[in-house]
Amino acid sequence: MHNFRALLAAVIIVIGVISCGCVSTAPQPAPITPLPGQPANPTTSAVPPGALTIRVDSLVAGSVLPDSCTCKGAGESPGVSWDGIPSGTKSLVLILDDPDASKGRFTHWIVYNIPPKAGSLAPAQPRAKVLDDGAQQGDTSAGSRGYYPPCPPIGTTHRYVFRLYAVDMDITQPTADRDSIDWALDGHTIENTGFTTTFTR
Repeated sequence: MHNFRALLAAVIIVIGVISCGCVSTAPQPAPITPLPGQPANPTTSAVPPGALTIRVDSLVAGSVLPDSCTCKGAGESPGVSWDGIPSGTKSLVLILDDPDASKGRFTHWIVYNIPPKAGSLAPAQPRAKVLDDGAQQGDTSAGSRGYYPPCPPIGTTHRYVFRLYAVDMDITQPTADRDSIDWALDGHTIENTGFTTTFTR
């Protein structure tokens, strides 16, 4: 009789749990809020991947910059061209960096407010604040305006990375050094693409 009562009590408890609906339900995750400038659905993009492309003179990515663009030659800027400007682009920004500099990243060239439809920057640009097409040049890590020719230490090989940014606005800055340009690009870059070259001295 005692065993029957114990069994009956256990059955009543089980029935009570089921009838109360005490079945664990995992909480639903909160919806992901996209960062400014990102699409609402992170699996899709308004711009097809790889649409924006950049070329430097007639070079192949990873090849050596010609002496004419370095301290071994005339030190002139190379010609740069691009394709695949994404929708919504108001201006382009071109930055040339040496990521292998001994004291950290060294910026050799900043050109901003480049008209997207221009299609290219001719070689041997002057070291002027405003270029013929209306684009503007910022300050390098050396503190000079315009193109600063690569000149790594003798016996070393450095990479020189050209990066082109499609921007949704024109940039108006009191100063145009690397920090201020990076600040302006934050949240306003639609797409960017790079082209890496090398140089040995």
